Parts: sequence; structure tokens; C-alpha cells
Amino acid sequence: MKAVGVNTYGGPEVLEIVDLPEEQAGPGEVRLRVFAAAVNPTDTLARNGSRVETQKIDPPPYVPGMDAAGIVDQVGPEVTTGIGVGDAAMAMVVPRGAHGAYRESIVLKASSVVPSPKGFTHVQACSLPMNGLTATLSLDLLNLTDGQVLAVTGGAGAYGGYMIELGKHAGLTVISDASDADRALVEELGADIVVPRGDDFAQKVREHFPNGVDGLADGAVLNELAIDAVSDGGAFTSVRGFSASDIRNINFTTTFVTTLDGDFAKLDTLREHTENGIVTLRIAGTYPAENASEAHATLEAGGTRGRCVITF
Repeated sequence: MKAVGVNTYGGPEVLEIVDLPEEQAGPGEVRLRVFAAAVNPTDTLARNGSRVETQKIDPPPYVPGMDAAGIVDQVGPEVTTGIGVGDAAMAMVVPRGAHGAYRESIVLKASSVVPSPKGFTHVQACSLPMNGLTATLSLDLLNLTDGQVLAVTGGAGAYGGYMIELGKHAGLTVISDASDADRALVEELGADIVVPRGDDFAQKVREHFPNGVDGLADGAVLNELAIDAVSDGGAFTSVRGFSASDIRNINFTTTFVTTLDGDFAKLDTLREHTENGIVTLRIAGTYPAENASEAHATLEAGGTRGRCVITF
């Protein structure tokens, strides 16, 4: 079975086609014939060795990838989710060793696999699970209520875009940043106020909300630079593990999406939101598996708006 993996860490060029044994679905599992796998920043960090000390991986090859979409081709016994052979489906994958989304076929626990949104391609569907679930978890952690104000950094990115759209769906007022080139996109995603992107984000937010915002989702990883945008007693969630304490009673949390691994209900809700036009699936380009290094290089070069997708 074909996969894209690495045997040594390094730049995009270390990605190569590797051959893996075919796996069978066991009790409570389904097998997904993968046609599309999204490329995320976490994949590039895994590829270049930045997370080697925390990955606790098996011997190489290591196969990255947290987003997969395709067709269910095997359903094991004791599966009760209603998914069936032949169904178009998508899943978030938590990589370990060769168990990543960049492969033609993957076996997952049934609760991780939900139907793909109707009317969307495999390429589009694979862009939703990980970033959509990350935004879902961030909103849960911020615990804001209808009418409160949410600030989003990195609004033009995949996570930031979902934060804006899901925040608006939750009844929040949303302020986000954008470059001049991305301003129209961020406004189209639903941001009520758009401020220039930069390290002075907190100052720009305070110009609109002098007392600060109720919650902030830091997709741009501004970390300390964004804290002052939050009001006393407000909430701040990060996506790269940043946290702080004893600052104006702000509730700091870290959004680790792996805690939602296997949350069928939350991922299926994202499917419904997609079908109902609440969230938007954005694709920057597609790359056959043999050209996976180009997808990584494109992402790392910056400026992509939407996900690069590897196809099988």
C-alpha cells in the first residue's frame, strides 16, 4: 500500500513514497480508502523533526497527516455509528509512526469516521476535520455566550476562518486581523471588525473595545503580544501550547485537538454546518502523492489561503 512518509527528518525533499502493509478493520473499527489528505502546519513540524522528542514514534517510516477523506471499504464487527461500506467519509487522524493520513488506506476507530458533507469532493472534505475540531474545541474552552466579543488572530488561516464562522454562528461579535490582501476574505468569512495584521494587534483591538474583548483565539501565535486584547477576567486560548497565569484573572487554556479524537458528534456537527453553509471549505491546491514535497514547500512559503491537499 502506498503512503507518503519520511525516513529521516528534514526539509520538504525528505518526503518520499513508502510501501506499507495493508491493514484490516477489527472490532469497532472501519477502514477508509483515502483519496485526499490535507496538509497542515503540524505535518511540517513532524516532518522536520521539531516534535521528535514528544512524538514517541515507532521506527521509520513516519507518515504525517491529520486529515483524511475517501470511501469506507471495510467495516469491522461491533460498529454502531451507521457508517457503511461505500460511504464517502472523512476523519481526523492522530498520527503515530506510520499511522498518519498520508496513505492510501487507514484503519480507524469507528467513532473517528463520519460521513463527508454531501455535495463536496474528497479534496474539500479532507480540509475540515482537524481545523474544524480545533476551532470547535477553542470555542468550548473560551465558553463565551451570545452577544459577547471574540477576537481572532490569523483570521485568514484555516483555523482562524473556522473560528470566525463558528463564532458568528454562536452569536458572538468577532474582531479579527488581516493583511490588506486578505481583508476582503476575512470580511466575507463574517468578521464584524477587521484590523491590520501585526504585533500591535492588542492595541488595535483596544481602539474598538477599550476594556478588551471577552475571549481571544490566538491562531497567529502572537502569544504574549495578544494578551492585552483580553479584558480583565476574560479568556485566552492558544494553539501551540502557550499559557500564562496570574494576569488580570484571565483564563488561559491550550487547545489540543487530540482531546477530541473519536468525538463522532462534534465532527458530524461540522458536517452539518458545512452542508448548511455555516462553515466554508477552502482549498489552495492539489498535489499527487508523488509531489507531496511541493505541497509542504508551498505551505511553508506562506500566503496560502485554504489547504494544500495530497491526493491518492
